Amino acid sequence: MGYQLLQIVTLLTVIAFGGAFRKVTGECSSDDLEGLMAFKNGIQMDTSGRLAKWVGRNCCEWEGVVCDNATTRVTQILLPGLIEKDLVQTQMVGQLSPSITLLTSLEILDLGGLVGLSGTIPRTIGLQMPKLQKLYLYGNNLTGPVPESIGNFPNLQELALHENRISGSIPSSLGSLRNLKRLLLYSNQISGTIPFSLGTLTNLVELDVHDNALIGHIPNSIGQMLALEKLDLSSNMLSGGIPSSLTNLTAISVLYFDTNYLEGTIPFPSRPGEMPSLGFLRLHNNHLSGNIPPSFGYLVSLQRVSVSNNKLEGALPSSLGNLHSLTELYLSDNSFSGQIPKSVGQLSQLIMLNISNNLIEWPLPQEMSSLQNLQTLDLSFNPLNLSSIPSWLTSLSSLSRIYLAGCGIKGQIPDLLQTTQSPIQELDLSGNLLSGPIPSWFGSLSQLYLLNLSSNSLDLHLPDSLTNLPDLGVLDLHSNKLTGSITGLFNTDQRGTTGGSLTYIDLSDNNFSSGVEAIGVGEQLNIRYLNLSHNLLKGTLSGSLGRLNSIHSLDLSFNELASNLPEVLAKLTLLESLKLQSNHFSGNIPNGFLKLRKLKELDLSDNVLEGEIPEGKPLIDFPGSTYSGNKGLCGKPLSPCKL
Repeated sequence: MGYQLLQIVTLLTVIAFGGAFRKVTGECSSDDLEGLMAFKNGIQMDTSGRLAKWVGRNCCEWEGVVCDNATTRVTQILLPGLIEKDLVQTQMVGQLSPSITLLTSLEILDLGGLVGLSGTIPRTIGLQMPKLQKLYLYGNNLTGPVPESIGNFPNLQELALHENRISGSIPSSLGSLRNLKRLLLYSNQISGTIPFSLGTLTNLVELDVHDNALIGHIPNSIGQMLALEKLDLSSNMLSGGIPSSLTNLTAISVLYFDTNYLEGTIPFPSRPGEMPSLGFLRLHNNHLSGNIPPSFGYLVSLQRVSVSNNKLEGALPSSLGNLHSLTELYLSDNSFSGQIPKSVGQLSQLIMLNISNNLIEWPLPQEMSSLQNLQTLDLSFNPLNLSSIPSWLTSLSSLSRIYLAGCGIKGQIPDLLQTTQSPIQELDLSGNLLSGPIPSWFGSLSQLYLLNLSSNSLDLHLPDSLTNLPDLGVLDLHSNKLTGSITGLFNTDQRGTTGGSLTYIDLSDNNFSSGVEAIGVGEQLNIRYLNLSHNLLKGTLSGSLGRLNSIHSLDLSFNELASNLPEVLAKLTLLESLKLQSNHFSGNIPNGFLKLRKLKELDLSDNVLEGEIPEGKPLIDFPGSTYSGNKGLCGKPLSPCKL
């Protein structure tokens, strides 16, 4: 009996609420149909093919359209550019029809990431779509302002207009959206100030307006947004101080104020327990002054902190050692002085420490040897006057990127660097007082990608062992006293790597004398930047130079090279900078140089070139100084050639 009763109840339930379980059929509202067809007619191209299926009058059956079962009114338009089920990025090109506002029962409008959707946001959108909860128009090509009427959406929870070309100011009416949780306006062209009224958005969880042109002060009312977890105001033109009301934001986890014109001191926290969830803080590229307050150590959830490129000064507080969750700390380009506090050794999770370009002094605390997770250490350009590299550096089991440029290191490159616990991937010892040869053991650093030994007094020749570095991508040895041949550098063993690993080579301001014929002969063909200027190089350029198809900048100036300009240079069509001045190049400028369409910088001065400069772009666009000091050259931009 009980089982039969259950069957009867179930049957009645299906009859009563059957509409909730079946797809809506039949014609939709005439207003909805008109609005949808106007939208479709405004689109010239739809790579997804979804709109091509919009035929007939049963719009509730169309792909991307959802209707209410009871009223058959359209409640959702779901046409995002990224089709998640297939992981396919699609595109619609055309204008957003203002008739979209005829869909007055719409709750969700998702036209995000269609890339080619242009036009403006309908001016009356907030007055005609009172039920809208989510509006996604991000990742398009929309222009014009954010309409003031958007403040009339009583139920709006998410507003995503980012990554368009929207201009004008942020309407103060947005402060009326009391249910709003996410407001995303970043990467547009929005100007003006941040409205004080935004402080009334007490349910807002995320506010992101980075990469716009906002000016003025950060309103103090922002401290009233108590639900806020992420606040990104970076990459604008905001000025004034950081409001102290931020300490009220107990839920804040991400705070990005970097790349503005903010001034004054860091005002938070003032006491323990404030901003307890703050994990990510970016204040770099501003004009902040004063010191890092001792209370900074109360921000115990911090994981990443950047205050680089400000006007901060004074000693680093020992309370930094309380930030036990810290993984990245960027303090560069300030005026911090004194010594690194011993408490830094307590930051056991730290993987990145950058204190470069400050006034930090010797000694480095032995406690830093406890930083066994540290991967990158940059102490460059501080008055450390290191007599030698501290031995504990080699005991750091994770350290692979070492930057000690401009630290006053003297003598020969210390052998202890070949005994580091972790393979060195990047090593910068530039701008020191190093002398003697480049040690041959560098060839054993099998994972080395970047080596910068520039601006020292290193001498003798390049060690043959450098050819054993299969991953070497950046080699900067400029401004030393190195001699001999550069041939071996272009024959580096690549272990099957196509085109070679080296992309950046700077050997300028040395005393190298031979080896230019080897350029392009070996396997190093992916070079993008090559500077051999201010050496004593002799010889001729070989045709193999034309194999450097990826090169953007080539500087062979101030040497003793003597040959005709190779026609193969015309094959280097990605060249943006070509400097060959102050050599002994002779003959004509090849007509093929007219193929170097991307050339922005050219200097052929002070050679023995002759004949008429090939007429045409880009050669005629350069000033006369580009060709001066070649007595035999004529034609634009120089004097006309004599008949």
